[in-house]
Amino acid sequence: MTCDFFQQATLGVQGLHPYQPGKPIEELKREYGIKNVVKLASNENPLGLSQSVLEAVQADLINLTRYPDGNGFTLKKALVQKHGVNMDMITLGNGSNDILELIARVFVTLTHSVIFSEHAFAVYPIVTQAIGAKAIVTPAKDWGHDLTAMQAAIRDDTRLIFIANPNNPTGTWVNKTRLKNFLDAVPEYVIVVVDEAYFEYASENRDYPNSLTWLADYPNLIITRTFSKAYGLAGLRVGYSISHPTIANLLNRIRQPFNVNNLALTAATVALEDSEHLKKSIALNRAGMEQMMNAFNQKGLPYIPSLGNFISVNVGEGAKVYELLLRQGIITRPIGGIYGMPQYLRVSIGLPSENDKFLQALWKVMNFE
Repeated sequence: MTCDFFQQATLGVQGLHPYQPGKPIEELKREYGIKNVVKLASNENPLGLSQSVLEAVQADLINLTRYPDGNGFTLKKALVQKHGVNMDMITLGNGSNDILELIARVFVTLTHSVIFSEHAFAVYPIVTQAIGAKAIVTPAKDWGHDLTAMQAAIRDDTRLIFIANPNNPTGTWVNKTRLKNFLDAVPEYVIVVVDEAYFEYASENRDYPNSLTWLADYPNLIITRTFSKAYGLAGLRVGYSISHPTIANLLNRIRQPFNVNNLALTAATVALEDSEHLKKSIALNRAGMEQMMNAFNQKGLPYIPSLGNFISVNVGEGAKVYELLLRQGIITRPIGGIYGMPQYLRVSIGLPSENDKFLQALWKVMNFE
């Protein structure tokens, strides 16, 4: 008799589907025989690694036979110097996604509820459902987080609130005043995670908050950031959180040993020091965002203003246009399904030539030429 392993899985896991990342370049080449592919699907830094990071990673290859520093001392020290926080406030993760799951596992059980917004980052419902907790999804306002609705949704069993700032895939953000007022109103027993994966791009906006400055006032606040976006280290998977030392201690208790590899630790440490590459990345994104918005304005295509390194544009039938663009060698991201935005495509900001190629292909498939 064959055991029904599916039925043996927890109910939360039974109801999940594997996360679908952006289509890999090699997969598109295999499917359609296309040689020149532009990938604008995964919010990666089109400049790639800085030369200093590349050299440091190459020099560290000899250490691949050794386990990494499980405590990540050197990277933590660099983060302390960068942000002016204490080392015991830092938790390192295999990308910030790793941290988000750790937080849910530490504070949430199937008897608790978790609040996040409609159209928010896909990992929030995934980790909530995997645990078997109750997901409370508040309606979005102008595609972004409605903090008034989120506050009203708090229950006695609520243990966790996720706020992506700016949010993926909409690019919307919560300003300083609204976020601080929200933190003032949240009960101390509720953990608030401010997911700042796109912080470096968003921080140019004067009204965008630097939540790190509030940690002393709100011990229930956790801030997560990543090296995958502006720092260009998506393939190495390294992120971190900064929180009250007690929370960091709890997260580190269940963090997998050696969850950040040698090369990632080295690359992230050097990337923090390479301010010039970061400035170039931010400037390139700013120019590319203007390029995209100007083009959409000229064609009358609605889009959602974004503080990230991506923009979501209304193309009418997102899945259909996505498929047509694939045949033109352009990979974007349809955001129907879990994000509930079937009319939209999320498009990462690429190099100027990549943005041009995307726009030309989009005009062609939408018959704008």
